[in-house]
Amino acid sequence: MSDIPDKLYFKIGEVAALLELKTHVLRYWETEFPVLKPVKSRSNQRLYRRQDVEMALLIKDLLYRQGFTIAGARQQLKVKTQDSLESCSDILEELKADLHKIRQRLVNPRLSE
Repeated sequence: MSDIPDKLYFKIGEVAALLELKTHVLRYWETEFPVLKPVKSRSNQRLYRRQDVEMALLIKDLLYRQGFTIAGARQQLKVKTQDSLESCSDILEELKADLHKIRQRLVNPRLSE
């Protein structure tokens, strides 16, 4: 498994390729794991953020390497999220970075070309 590329958003096919899974598996996981919620574009395409890709990697590890059932993996994720407030901090930092990039593009549109 190579490192996750430094991008803001990933299409479902890109995530599937990174995780070496089929796209239908990711769509199924979205129904089973409330923590996996990619945003949807105007054209209704799933757009995974880095945190979504990391969560999908964790889910894959729990299911495929550690041998948890779906319910067991869901419980593990629940415990991990309850034990750590880091994810909230990470989300806020990512949002802050996204807003900063948007601001920079608005202030100086030539830099985004």
